[in-house]
Amino acid sequence: MSTFLLTASQTVGPFFEPCLLRDGACRNDLTGPATVGERIRIEGRVLDGDGVPVPDAMIEIWQADERGRYNHPDDAGTAPLDSDFTGFGRSGTGADGSYWFETIKPGPVPFDAQQMQAPHIVVTIFARGLLNHLVTRLYFADEPTNASDPILQYVPGERRETLLAGRVDGRVDGRDQSRPYIASGDASNLAPVVYRFDIILQGTGETVFFNL
Repeated sequence: MSTFLLTASQTVGPFFEPCLLRDGACRNDLTGPATVGERIRIEGRVLDGDGVPVPDAMIEIWQADERGRYNHPDDAGTAPLDSDFTGFGRSGTGADGSYWFETIKPGPVPFDAQQMQAPHIVVTIFARGLLNHLVTRLYFADEPTNASDPILQYVPGERRETLLAGRVDGRVDGRDQSRPYIASGDASNLAPVVYRFDIILQGTGETVFFNL
């Protein structure tokens, strides 16, 4: 009678950099020359439960335009759709777990017929060891309508901070003088407003993820 050994366990990846992020597949900059809205830059790091950077993760974002419209057939809103803004972005993480996007601050979108959601960005995380991707939301810490956002109200008060991107101070000409900067082109065209959003996969300070 044959005896079979257990198959060795394996993690998922790394394959994002050589496959899904090659040949211009990164879409760090969501804006075009005619995109309407306040230009912003989002920067952050992906960290594991020990606070160690995750160097080969992939981050995707999906958001409404400045008027609160999604570039999708299911969005039946009446506001004009910004044809120069797709709302979708993709970024890999560097050796230090860092990622970045240049985009615009989204407008509020409906929750139901009575309530509006605060401006936010849907964030999806893919990384080695994750058999299922993770989904969270990025809200802006300086946005006053966060207090009435129906989704944020579902999140325990002590954990809401993990969903808030903080505005970064100490910049000169769009550059953070306190740490290395990941350039995206001509510095004169960089977004003047920068938000920091670190993603912690587990452990102390774990980012709130949604079960979709």
